[in-house]
Amino acid sequence: MIDLDKEVQAIMQLPSDERLRALKRILPKKTVQAILRKTGRRQRHCKRLPGWFMVWFVVSMGIYCRDDYRQLYRWLQQGKRPPGRSTFCEARQSLGVAPVRLLHAAIVQWLADSSTPGAFYRGMRLMALDGFVLDLPDRPDLVRIFGRPKGGRTPGAFPQARVLALCEIGTHVIGKHLIKPIRRGEVTMAAYLLRFLEKDMLLLWDRNFLSYANLAQVRQREAHLLARIKSNMIFQPIRRFWDGSFLAKAYPSAHCRAKDRDGILVRIIEYTFKDPGRPGAGQKHRLLTTLLHPSHDPAKTLIELYHQRWEIELAIDELKTHQQERPVLRSETPAGVIQEIHGLLLAHFVIRTLMFEAAEPEGLDPRRLSFTATLKILRCRLPECPKSVRPLQRWYQELLSEIAQEKLPERRDRVNPRVIKRKMSKWAKKRSDHYNYPQPRKNFRQSVVMLD
Repeated sequence: MIDLDKEVQAIMQLPSDERLRALKRILPKKTVQAILRKTGRRQRHCKRLPGWFMVWFVVSMGIYCRDDYRQLYRWLQQGKRPPGRSTFCEARQSLGVAPVRLLHAAIVQWLADSSTPGAFYRGMRLMALDGFVLDLPDRPDLVRIFGRPKGGRTPGAFPQARVLALCEIGTHVIGKHLIKPIRRGEVTMAAYLLRFLEKDMLLLWDRNFLSYANLAQVRQREAHLLARIKSNMIFQPIRRFWDGSFLAKAYPSAHCRAKDRDGILVRIIEYTFKDPGRPGAGQKHRLLTTLLHPSHDPAKTLIELYHQRWEIELAIDELKTHQQERPVLRSETPAGVIQEIHGLLLAHFVIRTLMFEAAEPEGLDPRRLSFTATLKILRCRLPECPKSVRPLQRWYQELLSEIAQEKLPERRDRVNPRVIKRKMSKWAKKRSDHYNYPQPRKNFRQSVVMLD
């Protein structure tokens, strides 16, 4: 937990007209300025939009996603006249990608400790790996750099960026991520994020990520794996256990399997559901784990634990559905897209840090607090942040207290079908000849012709 008194003393040294106190507490100004010096982006020609302010401005874009630049400036600098939109665009372009990328690497950290409910299993920090895509404005440069998704009938409506995320399950903190064009696959991207695994982490991922190289990299990091696997993968039992699981080896190829060479010892768990109300009832499900001892980790315990992987789906939903609140990102340049995605992830970390600090005094699971309520509270309270020190301290404690009141009920044991209500449209598909559509040559009145 951050030392509030020390932070308040540091805030006393800041100019009195700055109103970004809540963000400064989590994203310290000294760190921002050090990164700007390192990247050579410290100076700005516009005195109202210095580099340090633009870093927080980009983060605030991830909090007030539906507001335009001028309104966002009013939220952050109340009482001051905002510059024009083109000035903001130039300031974002001058800031670039490097400062926000380095700030994310320097600031974002795993929040949970051994006392955080639901964050650890037998002393191992629970982690999850998964990806998502973000729709981008339909601009030629973005199509060229990021590409469109390929559909069954026609290419996708918008270019898309793919983001692969490594998430702390107990707090929903997306600590590490990788941004690539849509044509890049999640499996090949995974190798980069697996480098950030630490000893005594337990990683959960879906069945598409499993490969010999990824499995070997997890073990090289002295972490453990619990993963769903495809039904067509071959694992020959070496030893069967009392809980129904069995030992086997994962090999890099069929030739190595035949020679019993370079195998990695794993444990396979096969199961099904007898409840007809659950998806996949009667079908065989398979899990692979590097936790080899059933006396320490019984099969049914791991089967229940694997469903914690869905926490990363909820974290992605927080960011894409509730936080972003836009059908596409606002940035229209490739660098702006990368910058905006980093800002979204930094804003998500700010919100999740507030939730963690609000839940910690009560020993409450941070996932029991409402993300949407916290986001709305922050949006409402951030412009009210006082300038003087003592009211600031009281304001921050009241902010955490208000967030702590937004407790969610215990989750119900339920499932929902993965369907959408609207898939097809009666309207024609937008194609290349629609981009430079003919425009009127006369005003409306001149184009009107009366009929006899």
